[in-house]
Amino acid sequence: MTAQPDHQDVVPPMRTLAELRAALSVWGIPGDADKFEQELADTDLDDLTRVREITQAYRHRVLLRCDPPAMAALMRPSEDVAFELGRKMAERDAR
Repeated sequence: MTAQPDHQDVVPPMRTLAELRAALSVWGIPGDADKFEQELADTDLDDLTRVREITQAYRHRVLLRCDPPAMAALMRPSEDVAFELGRKMAERDAR
């Protein structure tokens, strides 16, 4: 498993591919760095739209890891989410 930084309130720089690679190696979910490299390798680098989509997706994953409330929401069990949605739908229908 990837070692995580002590302070989750710092967002690493990700302005270049090198900085994004470094951020993925520290902040990424295990396997993210390898998946990122594979997606780039499988993409025509002249297709700048696709390259931008890939880099934005992985940058977003790092940003999620740097946001404790976002990570807490992602870690919620499916049953909790389903229960909350059911409760909110029942409240709406009761109005």
